[in-house]
Amino acid sequence: MTTRRNFLRAAGGALLATAAVSKASQGAVPEAPTQGKPDTQPPLSSQSGRLYQPVVTLNGWTLPWRMNNGWKEFHLVAEPVRRQMAPGMTAHLWGYNGQSPGPTIECVEGDKVRIFVTNKLPEHTTIHWHGILLPNGMDGVGGLTQPQIRVGKTFVYEFEMKKSGTFMYHPHADEMVQMAMGMMGLIVVHPRDAAFMRVDRDFVFLINAYDIEPGAYTPKTATMTEFNLWSWNSRVFPGIAPLVVRRGDRVRIRIGNLTMTNHPMHLHGYDFEVTGTDGGWVPKSARWPEVTTDVAVGQMRAIEFTASEPGDWAFHCHKSHHTMNAMGHNVPTMIGVDHRGIAQKIINLVPDYMVMGERGMADMGEMEMPLPDNTLPMMTGAGPFGPLEMGGMFTVVKVREGLGRNDYNDPGWFKHPQGTVAYEWAGAAPLAQHAGPHTNDKTSALTVGREMRARKPTGNGRH
Repeated sequence: MTTRRNFLRAAGGALLATAAVSKASQGAVPEAPTQGKPDTQPPLSSQSGRLYQPVVTLNGWTLPWRMNNGWKEFHLVAEPVRRQMAPGMTAHLWGYNGQSPGPTIECVEGDKVRIFVTNKLPEHTTIHWHGILLPNGMDGVGGLTQPQIRVGKTFVYEFEMKKSGTFMYHPHADEMVQMAMGMMGLIVVHPRDAAFMRVDRDFVFLINAYDIEPGAYTPKTATMTEFNLWSWNSRVFPGIAPLVVRRGDRVRIRIGNLTMTNHPMHLHGYDFEVTGTDGGWVPKSARWPEVTTDVAVGQMRAIEFTASEPGDWAFHCHKSHHTMNAMGHNVPTMIGVDHRGIAQKIINLVPDYMVMGERGMADMGEMEMPLPDNTLPMMTGAGPFGPLEMGGMFTVVKVREGLGRNDYNDPGWFKHPQGTVAYEWAGAAPLAQHAGPHTNDKTSALTVGREMRARKPTGNGRH
């Protein structure tokens, strides 16, 4: 039963909590470090508080903090940023502390966290802490659980990290626009027991997508599905850094998906286990081996493997259009069409005309076509044996012998031991054997010499 004394006691507690937040927000706000370089930054070891094994953010960095009377304090600044998606293309995005995605926030299970958020965008915003268990008023849904953070204002979020795992942060205000512009980031909460789920190398990145016209700089924010740049941490191949691993290391890769579709993530040369989701760690008894794991919209997945096999192993989304850069989808299929005659007539009128697509699109990986400024080739990148013909969500896991424990420098291309590379057959070409008609096969006998025609259904232009 509610009594006057209990009511006043509860009200007094609420006033004290409000005063604490107000005092924090009006006091000395911690610095807000920024990062402009698109390179993967070294892991940030624990500066104070509980010790942990830090993560490596692919083409990103970890946000420094300060300790203040038992609180771990961070400062995020929401602002317009410029992000180099790969050499030759820069996007005008929105992000945090100079980059999109924003810096990774690392802490430890049981930490009390205070996060200052300053809004330097041209409109209001909030931050939702995706997957974090916290008080309702700290959940970051504008209009529902808090007022919007108006332009130029700073809000304070305070909560305790109740469980370890991999989580995300993003706006819950004008969400379609702000997320399409690149506003998102990662939160890694390490286990209280530093030996629990410990690995040697721990990588993390977000899957995001943009619709940026060739030659343009700013994404289209109303796009629902037809994105043309599929990226990891707002980088596309060949701008995505390799994952450098020492042979024998236990490796974890944490992946978050804030795009509008799912992504089947495929690693060559290894099988792995899914050891974590956005809901927590997966018990050993519930794991199974995979070489591809699907990461749905709004989900996190952590995969682990032991790096036993040296080499340069491809790691990519298995949706083929997601390993290409900006491209048009309304391109006719010209495979098998011999249009050399008409092409010559066009070249007489347009000297720079180029025949494309009659033998497939592999030529795109070799040719250097004139492109608009700030535009990447659809298929690009070079490896030790020639063009890689890739873009978008593609990189390489480089497993090497003899690396230092904290050495993440690119070791260059793998030197294959003699006799371990596929090679061209130098002997006589084998003849293709074709089975002839079987006279005792009634079905075959009926179809010999008969012209078969198939009619393709219409009305399914989107498939």
